[in-house]
Amino acid sequence: MSDYHPQDLDRKWQARWAESQAFEVTEDPARPKFYCLEMFAYPSGHAHVGHVRNYIIGDVVARLKRLQGFNVLHPFGWDAFGLPAENAAIKSGIHPETSTLDNIAHMKGQLQRLGISYAWGRELATCLPDYYRWNQWLFTRMFERGLAYRRRSTVNWCPVDHTVLANEQVVDGACWRCGTPVEQQDLEQWFFRITAYADDLLSGADRLTEWPDKVLTMQRNWIGRSEGARVTFALADLPGGIDVFTTRIDTIFGATFVLLGPEHGLVQTFADLADDPQAFREQVSRFRGQDRAGRVSGAVEKEGFFTGQFAVNPFTGERVPIWVANFVLGEYGTGAVMAVPFGDQRDFEFARKYNLPIRVVIRPADGEAPDVDRMTEAHADDGFLVDSGAYTGLSSAEARRRLSNQAEGRGIGEATVQFRLKDWGISRQRYWGTPIPMIHCPQCGVVPVPDDQLPVVLPKVAQFTGRGDSPLASIPEFVNVACPRCGGAARRETDTMDTFVDSSWYFYRFADAHNDRLPFDPKKAAYWCPVDFYSGGVEHAILHLIYSRFFARVFRDLGMVDHSEPFTHLLTQGMVLKDGAVMSKSKGNVVDPDTMVQKVGADALRLYVMFVAPPEKEVEWTDSGLDGSFRWLARVWRLAEQWRTGAAGGGTEASDATRPVDQAALSPDERAIRRKTHDTIRRVTQDIDVRKQLNTAVSAMMELVNDLYLFTDKGTRTPQASLVAREAVESLVLMLSPCAPHTADELGERYGPQGGLAAATWPVYDPEVARAEEVVIPVQVNGKLRGRITAPPDASDAELETLALAEPGVRGHVDGKTVKKVVVAKGRLVSIVAG
Repeated sequence: MSDYHPQDLDRKWQARWAESQAFEVTEDPARPKFYCLEMFAYPSGHAHVGHVRNYIIGDVVARLKRLQGFNVLHPFGWDAFGLPAENAAIKSGIHPETSTLDNIAHMKGQLQRLGISYAWGRELATCLPDYYRWNQWLFTRMFERGLAYRRRSTVNWCPVDHTVLANEQVVDGACWRCGTPVEQQDLEQWFFRITAYADDLLSGADRLTEWPDKVLTMQRNWIGRSEGARVTFALADLPGGIDVFTTRIDTIFGATFVLLGPEHGLVQTFADLADDPQAFREQVSRFRGQDRAGRVSGAVEKEGFFTGQFAVNPFTGERVPIWVANFVLGEYGTGAVMAVPFGDQRDFEFARKYNLPIRVVIRPADGEAPDVDRMTEAHADDGFLVDSGAYTGLSSAEARRRLSNQAEGRGIGEATVQFRLKDWGISRQRYWGTPIPMIHCPQCGVVPVPDDQLPVVLPKVAQFTGRGDSPLASIPEFVNVACPRCGGAARRETDTMDTFVDSSWYFYRFADAHNDRLPFDPKKAAYWCPVDFYSGGVEHAILHLIYSRFFARVFRDLGMVDHSEPFTHLLTQGMVLKDGAVMSKSKGNVVDPDTMVQKVGADALRLYVMFVAPPEKEVEWTDSGLDGSFRWLARVWRLAEQWRTGAAGGGTEASDATRPVDQAALSPDERAIRRKTHDTIRRVTQDIDVRKQLNTAVSAMMELVNDLYLFTDKGTRTPQASLVAREAVESLVLMLSPCAPHTADELGERYGPQGGLAAATWPVYDPEVARAEEVVIPVQVNGKLRGRITAPPDASDAELETLALAEPGVRGHVDGKTVKKVVVAKGRLVSIVAG
């Protein structure tokens, strides 16, 4: 019997897969396709097991689908632009391109040593011109359609990374990458008009039936659709007015003041008119510097000050004071709020703090209007209007309808829908990103770079100082160009794109990775897309995932894809922890997969990662589990050798290996092991293909191996026993193949059918064979387990009740009592109520 040396198998099969291009595919309309994809990697250096868990999960799914006969696309690439490489260049002087490509080479080797079945012929890196050229092409198409535009905006600024952050990249008031508190600055920025698709993105979420509920909830909350009305409060002593959005126009008679966010455009105008403009601006600046999330959530104390200006309530005609409040954000809604302290808790607390008037305007449907002096909190529920002029007595719903119509008729507002989602600011004042393909001409304005001049290549030389302005602005030969429209002197845009642009469509490029005429051929995308199985971290729920859904719709409207949703099934895997903390280089708790592979082989590492927990759960890493996986694979190796053709005795020769099993001629032990084989095929298929519970699939295979060893130890050596055992082992090897491909391919080549696993298909279970001849059913009396019964699986409820009441352990608890009720949960439980 040969020993199990997994490292030798790793080298042999990885070389053979590479030589035969085993995982490269082309479109084949005669075969069903399956597009399996894991979120591609940022090449930060060396991958650790926290990274590779996701890739192993995807590989198990891809390998299963190949064995099921699907034409499987399973590509990989590199999310290669980004701040870490540039920040490293600032510190070390190593050019980002050099460090990034070196890291890619190392991480690619790590993934190859794990035996992941990637189609490396489609590999891409977003930092290369042949990829980011198409970022620029798409930007231009969006600019032509009004989906890309430029305006001055208050932006989130990270003082450490020296760049702008999108709202989605600010987490708890800090930079999503480095954790530094975010500041507010006013800059000219490029935006993508994602709000044009807000309704589409929201309604589309209802059709994502194979996405985790938590992800869909996060996306729906981020889009944040609100139905209400826009109303204008005219300025009392100045021209113009203040637009507010409210979902409760029925309470407008209780609007006793107006609140502006410190970012609102009128704030600076009011500062100029203030008695002490400097003090006014200092207060505004202090509010803007506070944690944004805390301002909204209430974690930051509510503060405000009177601007000295008044507005006019359009329905009461009263002058109401205008205040600046820190809990109102400039980019949410209109950046202004009609404050109704009676109906809104934040307004109520603010009014109490600053002694502002509170007016009762709603009474509950089943009671009287509250006494304002006794109120301890706002009354936010609908009811019937009071003290509201001609609208008094109307229900809230009817008042909202009539007041909205009245506002529209008077030209002071209208019923409308508002979204929490804001346009995506993509400008970044950094070097290591896609250059924005626009030219600023004094005569022609902003002009796109013509398609035949793309890509605008990122210059190779730049000074990495970390200053706030774009590094590209310091390179004259890049900046100074001729206008493509008039030929006059002009300058290039020096901001680069947010790197989330790169990851918002890369899955389409994989469908046609080497196309030099278009981002991809629509016909190839129609064959491969959408992605059938997509996996990655839940931290991307409102970043990458919502942006990708947006880009899918843009490509749809360009006529390049025939669908709206890019990912059919989404799995969000759990983090890998070490010593109670998420693995990261900064914490010094990473585990290098290469070290584990050298110790126990790639398959033991893969198997352990699958077995240790359900894919969506967190994992606390321990090296000891690897040894158990190695020992189990060695047991499978020995079992396969024991039951190879002719080795089991009983006269079974190689020519008999494919002889069908005669089920009627089997002994009870033989029927039992065959039933276990087919039931295991059923369980593993369901667990991997449907439930994506890879840990229970491995557990089912472990149970089968245990039963096969017990069967072997009984010494049965009849021809039928050999056939049954061979069927079991061959099925086991095939089921093991997605998790431990090196070991399985070797066993398949040595002992499997001619052609090995390359010519094999996924085993199919026979429901009749898999069906248990008897089942064991627990019996409870008054909620406590009192016995178990054995019965045929198709026994009737009456038969199960009779068996349960006759069970000796049960009789002792029902004799002398009245059996009041017997509930049969067929195949699972018999519950008896006696008293």
